[in-house]
Amino acid sequence: MTRFGGAPRSLTLADHGAPGNPAAAPLPARGRFAGSGFVERVRILPRSSAPQFDATIALHIQRAASPAAEAAPPGTRVRLVWIGQRRIPGIDPGVDLAFEGMVSLIDGIPTIHNPRYEIVCRPEESL
Repeated sequence: MTRFGGAPRSLTLADHGAPGNPAAAPLPARGRFAGSGFVERVRILPRSSAPQFDATIALHIQRAASPAAEAAPPGTRVRLVWIGQRRIPGIDPGVDLAFEGMVSLIDGIPTIHNPRYEIVCRPEESL
């Protein structure tokens, strides 16, 4: 994906979850990742906690450009977390996003903190 000004280096996908578990995301345990998918759900924390907004993204299946490249298998999910934000305008369930950032494995879930993102399509625009 080159929409953010440069192609990220290719990553080897490694399975970090239990076999047969579609929610277990085969993403790098640590490193730069760029992808796209739709917002499956968002989580808004109460005012009494530190400001944080997160969204769970179901990755799109992409055709591999070369035999050496790997595509995300069905059911792959990643969590995007924005620290210091209670809400991100435009990021709602069903919205297509392109994103990029550093992945780290937190509680067994691939997570990207403060990712670069672009809203690709909203549900009402695709009708």
